[in-house]
Amino acid sequence: MGSAKNQSNAARKARIEEMRRAERARERRNRILTIAASVVVVAGLVVGGVVLVQSQSDKKDEPQADKKTTGKFVAGADGVNTWKGTLASTHVETAVKYPMNPPVGGNHHRAWMNCNGDVYTKELRKENAVHSLEHGAVWVTYTGKASKSDIDALAAKVKQTPYTLMSPDESQKDPIMLSAWGHQRTVTSASDPNVGKFFETYVQGEQTPEPGAACTGGLSE
Repeated sequence: MGSAKNQSNAARKARIEEMRRAERARERRNRILTIAASVVVVAGLVVGGVVLVQSQSDKKDEPQADKKTTGKFVAGADGVNTWKGTLASTHVETAVKYPMNPPVGGNHHRAWMNCNGDVYTKELRKENAVHSLEHGAVWVTYTGKASKSDIDALAAKVKQTPYTLMSPDESQKDPIMLSAWGHQRTVTSASDPNVGKFFETYVQGEQTPEPGAACTGGLSE
């Protein structure tokens, strides 16, 4: 009798121990699953955050339309195209999609390109060059179709003229173009007399929104 009871107790203890081992095993599995789920959630948040930041960064890099600049160019008898309408002048951090190229005004970056007779060999960020125009500079731009002799002659003229700057721009329609705030024209060559006329009229001309503003202390190539 006593022996049977002892065997029963031993069997019950064995079952209880087996149940405890099974419970501990379930708890370990649950902990592992919980940790794994947490890792997945955190990873998802990190990836989502990276995607969001990248998306915001990409959006910042995308040109934004300058909706406050409205109007159109009107051709003058002298060959100068004058912008008739409104040219915005707000400082922005984003790239700007201008309604003309090269731009002759509109929203622009707070930093200007140095324009104290500066000649650049690489294309400029237009938002910085537009700020130079706001200070009364004339911007000479050219494409690969312009001859080397014309480029050299124009560069020499720019270097001798404060409140001017020069840079390549392969996106413009003509080989050589001159731009000031609200005004623009094409010239046939460096020897075209209209180059001198444009400089004389628009370097710190009456069109300048901020006459006397610096053309140094800005950005350089």
